[in-house]
Amino acid sequence: MKNVVYLLLFLFVGGMSAFLVGCHDRHQKADLVFINGVEPDSLDPALITGQADGRIVSELFEGLLRFNRAGMAEPGVAALWEISPDKKIYLFHLRPSARWSDGRTVTAADFVTSWKRMLQPTTAAPYRDQFFIIEGAEEFASGKDHDFSHVGIEALDEQTLKVTLKNPTAYFLQLCALWPFFPVRSDLIERVGDNWIRPQNLINNGSYSLSAWNINDKITLKKNPFYWDALHVALNTIDVLPIDQANVAYNFYATGVADLIMSKGLVPPSLLDALKKKPDFHASPFLGTSFIRFNCTKPPFQDPRIRQAFALVIDRHRITEKITRGGELCAESFVPPGIPGYKPPGLLGYDPVRARHLLAEAGYPNGKNFPLTNFIYVDGAISEGMAVELQAMWRQELGVSILLARREAKTYLSSMNTLDFNMANSNWIGDYLDPNTFLEIFVTGSGNNRTGWSSPTYDQLLMAASLEPDATKRFSLLREAEELLIVKEAPIVPLFFNMEMQLYDSKKFKGIEGNLLDKHPLWELVPVQRTGKKRGD
Repeated sequence: MKNVVYLLLFLFVGGMSAFLVGCHDRHQKADLVFINGVEPDSLDPALITGQADGRIVSELFEGLLRFNRAGMAEPGVAALWEISPDKKIYLFHLRPSARWSDGRTVTAADFVTSWKRMLQPTTAAPYRDQFFIIEGAEEFASGKDHDFSHVGIEALDEQTLKVTLKNPTAYFLQLCALWPFFPVRSDLIERVGDNWIRPQNLINNGSYSLSAWNINDKITLKKNPFYWDALHVALNTIDVLPIDQANVAYNFYATGVADLIMSKGLVPPSLLDALKKKPDFHASPFLGTSFIRFNCTKPPFQDPRIRQAFALVIDRHRITEKITRGGELCAESFVPPGIPGYKPPGLLGYDPVRARHLLAEAGYPNGKNFPLTNFIYVDGAISEGMAVELQAMWRQELGVSILLARREAKTYLSSMNTLDFNMANSNWIGDYLDPNTFLEIFVTGSGNNRTGWSSPTYDQLLMAASLEPDATKRFSLLREAEELLIVKEAPIVPLFFNMEMQLYDSKKFKGIEGNLLDKHPLWELVPVQRTGKKRGD
């Protein structure tokens, strides 16, 4: 059977090769051709939410800190910093060599104006609540206080930024390496408006500059000569291809048109078993969870008993062994393992008998008269396979028929944001090594909640945790909140913990390492210098 798989793969790839290469050989190939997934919605650090968008933005811009290939936050624009004894005041000293792509020095004032823009309601930044750990930030963002001078963000001079937190926050330095905290050129935005992210306008401070952006074709990045660490950036040009179909992505890679695939969603499920045996297949666990969202604003999922019933009949092993097949661990919580010191609560588990009892108690014995319900999922082979399996489980154990609704990526995101669904397949990838990066998204009013669920008790637990200086007590509060989220109220159902996957030839490139945050900066990639005989000798 293995030989048949490889033969079919060879014939299919071979048949596509001439066409694919023929489409791309009219232009000189970039140093790296990288398949990133969906077409970016934006390249504005204040507006993006997706991992694919974030990969590009993290090359165009850089914050006070940056993530290296090990997923660790290290000095970026800030060469060093000082922390007050009470761990609430940070003084960041910016490196004089940090410059914008037009040659102008990056200043502390650039961070002040950029962070102010993040907090202004007119920006509608989905991650603005990450700034609420800063003194006065939430009051300014909500409009309770219109005086920005009351916010704990201050430029002491051109190269010194002072940040005052409401309370000690162990993960604050990691936040400073994330895209919402990147500086942007406010003067440019004022001058050209929303078009500031177009190639002909963009001024940025990261390792690469935006040379071209051809929608649904490619994004071209060129090494930024003004980047403070430009000497260690090895690749001069990068083409980023917006391909979100796994078979197409793999064909581009297998025929040599592309050098790197960074997402498991772009690995064809039918080829996964064979690809796992190849030397260019790389995989490791990371801080990501696949889960189901319920729309808690519409019947029947306003009732937590129904949400619990749907959760209790999910056979997670059936999904990971039959559909994903990448070595994923079945989720036993929402927060993945690997965060030092945190022990999450257990899940509801698998109990069809109890599930049927809860469904009957809620008024739908054996699924009778259960209203028409849809389950939306983003276009993709794995997502569709999971949806079909879940549909079968709910029909078999609860007697409920679910309508599956496949959505193109942008339409799917729009449906999520407007709560135009009943159930939805979702993923969340942690931004930093702390349970808060998962649990904070479900507080009332969070732009990433997308369930309509609101719990004052949950909100209070997250708030109490943010005020608690003792790490053990803080984790205990977060554990209690997570139990409310996945057991008692269940607006979401965790399915499995994700595996990161890449396809690339390690004999051609080095500088990619597996890490819990799934951070793989392209400025770390180095082409392997070849010596000896030429090919064909």
